[in-house]
Amino acid sequence: MKSLISVADLSKGDLERLISRAIGFAEGREGPAGNLHGKTVGTVFFEPSTRTRLSFELASRRLGAEIVSFDLAGSSASKGESEKDTLLTLAAMGPEILVVRHHADGFPERAMEWTGRAVVNAGDGRNEHPTQAMLDAVTLMRRFGTVEGLVVALIGDIAHSRVAGSLMKMMPVLGADVVLAGPPELLPEVSPFPVAGGLDDLLGKVDVIYLLRVQRERGAETDEEYHEGWGLDGARASRMRPEAVVMHPGPINRGVEISGDVADGPRSLILDQVANGVPTRMAVLAEIAETLR
Repeated sequence: MKSLISVADLSKGDLERLISRAIGFAEGREGPAGNLHGKTVGTVFFEPSTRTRLSFELASRRLGAEIVSFDLAGSSASKGESEKDTLLTLAAMGPEILVVRHHADGFPERAMEWTGRAVVNAGDGRNEHPTQAMLDAVTLMRRFGTVEGLVVALIGDIAHSRVAGSLMKMMPVLGADVVLAGPPELLPEVSPFPVAGGLDDLLGKVDVIYLLRVQRERGAETDEEYHEGWGLDGARASRMRPEAVVMHPGPINRGVEISGDVADGPRSLILDQVANGVPTRMAVLAEIAETLR
């Protein structure tokens, strides 16, 4: 694997290998570290990020890499430098791998074409967020032992969610069934998956309730009744299957898509997802590193 732009570029075998490697890192069975010793990883985030950026940087350090980071607020981009020139300037400093996040669909692929560097897509517009979907699969594997046969319900702002974009491509490859639910204006115009009439229709029928943040920065709109119709609270969670779990890619909005008692409760895998982000990104970076030798 020379870059990671889309989960669609990965076969089932590729995904299973990366997931297994990530679990190995998470459980201390994969090693030794140092796959990126002597290499540099550049993190290039044209959008704000906490979880993704920090976990990529921590993953890089654990693999022995040096890190060069692009900070939009303090960069020459604020003086009018083009994004292409920003990337070319950063690439000239020598990083072998660029981790790129941008508000436009397809930007990481353009970054790869401009710079000739290995690129990992850390989220592009409404399109994809491959490593988030992969860490979600790692989280489910560690909880259930498999993804195959699970019923995963994506709830909320699916139309604007790049996480949903990757999950909808990846979960069927791994053998999971996907169902969608959300306000009509936040659903994709065309879906290959069944669409439920409401959240309440799904509670006792699925293994995973995956809640998605309303993407107001991408044009999504909601009203104060969103939580009443689509938010998961304790009363709703009590009607889920006994072993069913709750997931969310973060950042969560308490009282909107999820109540605090559910976010902090025993069904929640939200912090497990965060924890699994580092070993998952280690697996991706280590795999790319093997093509750089």
